[in-house]
Amino acid sequence: MSSYCCPVCDYVYDERTGAPREGFPAGTPWSAIPEDWPCPDCGVREKSDFEGEEQESE
Repeated sequence: MSSYCCPVCDYVYDERTGAPREGFPAGTPWSAIPEDWPCPDCGVREKSDFEGEEQESE
């Protein structure tokens, strides 16, 4: 699974934990997040601006 970071405020969307307060339960893949979804912390950046990071499997 991967994580994606907002370049403005460093909010991280982690596919393993999802974003329950945004309506995305744990395990929700990045591809399932709407393209116009804004950063929930700063609201400045949209999904396309987030930077992806591959995580190691445990």
